[in-house]
Amino acid sequence: MMLPDCREWVEDGKVRSSGRDRRCSDKDREAVLNDGDRGGTGGRLFPATAIAPYNRRDDDGGEAGAGSDPAMRLPPSLQAGQPAARVQPDRSGPVLQAALFRVSGMDCGDCAAKLERKIAAMVGVRSATINFGAGKLSVEHDLDDAVIMEAVRNAGYQAERVDNIHRPPLAGPSWWKDMRTVATVASGVLLGVAAVCDRLGLPTGVVIPLYVVTAITGGYQAARSGFYSLRALSFDMNFLMTAAVVGAAIIGEWSEGATVAFLFSLGNTLQAYTLDKTRRSIQSLMELAPLEATVHRQEGDVRLPVEAIVVGDVVIVKPGERIAMDGIVRSGVSAVNQAAITGESIPVEKAVDDPVYAGTVNEHGALEVTVTKTADHSTLARIAHLVEEAQRQKAPSQQFVDVFARYYTPLVLAAAAAVMVLPWLIFHQPFAPWFYNGLVLLVISCPCALIISTPVSIVCAIGNASRRGVLIKGGAYLEQMGSVTAVAFDKTGTLTQGRPAVTDIIAVHGISEGELLAIAAGIEKWSEHPLAQAVVERAKGVVLKSATHFKALVGRGAQARINGQTMYVGNLRLFEELGCDLGPNEPVLADLEQQGKTVILVGDRETLHGMIAVADTIRQDSNEALLALHRLGVRHISMLTGDNRRVAAAIARHLSLDAVYSELLPEDKVATVRKIASEHGNVVMVGDGVNDAPALAVSTVGVAMGVAGSDVALETADVALMTDDLGKLAYLIRLSHKTVAIIKQNIVFSVLIKFTFLALLVAGMANLWLAVFADMGASLLVILNGMRLMRRLQDT
Repeated sequence: MMLPDCREWVEDGKVRSSGRDRRCSDKDREAVLNDGDRGGTGGRLFPATAIAPYNRRDDDGGEAGAGSDPAMRLPPSLQAGQPAARVQPDRSGPVLQAALFRVSGMDCGDCAAKLERKIAAMVGVRSATINFGAGKLSVEHDLDDAVIMEAVRNAGYQAERVDNIHRPPLAGPSWWKDMRTVATVASGVLLGVAAVCDRLGLPTGVVIPLYVVTAITGGYQAARSGFYSLRALSFDMNFLMTAAVVGAAIIGEWSEGATVAFLFSLGNTLQAYTLDKTRRSIQSLMELAPLEATVHRQEGDVRLPVEAIVVGDVVIVKPGERIAMDGIVRSGVSAVNQAAITGESIPVEKAVDDPVYAGTVNEHGALEVTVTKTADHSTLARIAHLVEEAQRQKAPSQQFVDVFARYYTPLVLAAAAAVMVLPWLIFHQPFAPWFYNGLVLLVISCPCALIISTPVSIVCAIGNASRRGVLIKGGAYLEQMGSVTAVAFDKTGTLTQGRPAVTDIIAVHGISEGELLAIAAGIEKWSEHPLAQAVVERAKGVVLKSATHFKALVGRGAQARINGQTMYVGNLRLFEELGCDLGPNEPVLADLEQQGKTVILVGDRETLHGMIAVADTIRQDSNEALLALHRLGVRHISMLTGDNRRVAAAIARHLSLDAVYSELLPEDKVATVRKIASEHGNVVMVGDGVNDAPALAVSTVGVAMGVAGSDVALETADVALMTDDLGKLAYLIRLSHKTVAIIKQNIVFSVLIKFTFLALLVAGMANLWLAVFADMGASLLVILNGMRLMRRLQDT
């Protein structure tokens, strides 16, 4: 895919060719960007998924730490410094608070949706949102939290208030202490005993009570939840199963009623276990940060909970410990394993003034870290929060399923009622068989497997990505990544390192390259210019020449005295002013400049000693990442840059690009992304997440890379790469392909099961226990199929 001889350039809104593309046909050229396409960003500037975390409220109902500038609250008289009476806060109206609850026992997507609607309809509740993937309920209300928790309990679930400190979840009880598991095991044992007694022909006075006890033991939890759903006039799966068990008892089918109760209890227990495993894939993020840390205080070193540690505190991290807080290294040298945050497999060396993140591991050496963020605003906490928000966003396929289920369930319920009653009323058929068939249809009508088919897959995929250092803001973006046909890359800091580096050292006039570098770095070490710093960086390990009388020459370079002689380091203009003869070296200068490199000249007033070329270098993995995208079916890969055509050409010459756009202003990048989308379909824009925010916003999916520690970039992008690893784009597309495939499998399987059992019912081959077994089995298989996304993807 290397196309150096057939490339186009967009400069100042016009398309130009490189001069070597005479063989290009018109259809191969990029269309001209019309002036009318420029200017104006259009669309959203920031994704709608950027949601601030829950903030602790102060006593006056305001949010602590946010918008707390006193001048913003005072009346004009006080702001002007004039005396005024003390202003009391207005407490006449209700104060809304954002509360977060962890809900247990919520194992059915349809049931979760019904609970959300119930809470949202309460007086005093402004909004309620359930994150089924995380098992959490967020409520904006002016009630007491106990009222919300009581309402959740009345719906058949348990709720506890949680804060924004992402603590590890409490370990669940052992199975013999879990009432649902114990009831399921007891119900199974009783059912076995009852079946044996029935087979041996024992009296019904013995057998029927055993079946009744079996049904009560296995069906109590479902009956309790079904009662609450009936009170709310919301007929969920628990109500349907309870109705089936009671109906079976009414018509004398004691064994089938007991079997239904046991199978439903068993299915719920297994479903709760598998769902808990998917939620743990996300909650494991929260287990990374310690709950306590050693803090250096005047009275000595004390062990404090992380919520008691404030910005400015000094935390002591011993070798082998996990770092508890985000901060800056104050003293010490060590290597830190940042895999939890960035996905990097190799520990990163840390020294004074380097940033460190909560949840990472200090490999060796003690560190003193000055805290820069509180625990609830650490990078790890932000990641965990954004991942949970992503779970709450509904993917397009999930929205389709929700709409389908909204119409499907009532229709089947009506059909079940008709099957129960109409043959008996109109055609004078026996009541019991048709009532039984109606019960079977009730069980079949539950859409649990269908509704859970998408969210469980999305949760597992997002959890997989987060462990690889890729944050996906929602299922919609995950699905869209699989359909991209074009990718546009910003150049600086994305395809390139984003900082100048020395590429060539050319010594002339009889000195060595090492001596030339020692002279240049000896002068440049006094300068703050980025090019000077690049020279100094290259000279690490070299004994520098001692320089005195340093003087910066604005716009030209610098001078200093070395060994009693005035030496100069600077650009071509400086040496032309000095009258230095550059004639013999002009071909080399021209060649370096043609490659898009900046040339630093080194010499004295009469003689040029050498040249040092500096350029923004290409990342080592850039071209391989582009080739991987081509192999995955991406048809159009382009580079967008504000640099001139010559610099862009030098970079593009080494990359597998289909088009290059140069000399673009931010608004030009927006117009270019729109144009690419109109010609090639769904387009991904990859940039730094801040400067490229408008272009990221108008793309199908905006990807920001290298954003660890950058809250702005975490919020603005649809997908955030925590490191500068471009190879994760191909991983992301492969993950999207696999996720969409599994979602389709789950939906087709769930619908097929329903229609298969409807056909069996019509043929008279379906019964209650088989319908329950199929429904719960389908739900479990759908969950297990989605859990395949938790595994590491194989590279292709």
